[in-house]
Amino acid sequence: MYTYKIHLHKEPEGGYTVSVPALPGCITFGQDIDEAIKMAKEAIELYLEELKDRGEPIPDDSNVLEFSLNLQIA
Repeated sequence: MYTYKIHLHKEPEGGYTVSVPALPGCITFGQDIDEAIKMAKEAIELYLEELKDRGEPIPDDSNVLEFSLNLQIA
């Protein structure tokens, strides 16, 4: 089992662009959060299939910690 963090970026015209930092170039889009997550799962699966077909190593985020910091600049 592999673990991946996804980033959902709300677009001004609507919908969400999704990127997977551990998988460069793995980007997709959904009209709402649920669709964006569904599309991300599909994009990750296709990306991993391609890596397997090429015999390349499969990275994942199982050992990555992620934090969000809020900073106020005076």
